[in-house]
Amino acid sequence: MNRDPRDYVENIDLAIRFIAEWVSEGRQRFDDDLRTRAALMRMMQELSESMRRLHPVLGDRYPEMPWREVIGFRNVLVHDYLGLNLDRIWHIATTYIPTLEPHIERMLAELSS
Repeated sequence: MNRDPRDYVENIDLAIRFIAEWVSEGRQRFDDDLRTRAALMRMMQELSESMRRLHPVLGDRYPEMPWREVIGFRNVLVHDYLGLNLDRIWHIATTYIPTLEPHIERMLAELSS
């Protein structure tokens, strides 16, 4: 990793915030607006790629993070883009992504001190 781990943690934090903002607009907006859907999935991809890059450096310090699941989801987003299930994307964005926030906040706090 050539970058400071904090860069990746900050990127994850930003992605979580954007995803939260877009899902707050509702499922209908997600279904009907290609730009919203594409932006949300792009942020999910960036979040999972940042997790992939952080795992070798911080994985042992944060065993409670769902590293494997998030990294695996990145592969689905990147390689199975024509077979993505919008119900699954929505469920992950509204159910699982918010659970990452306290862990990311803790990482940010610890990396800042």
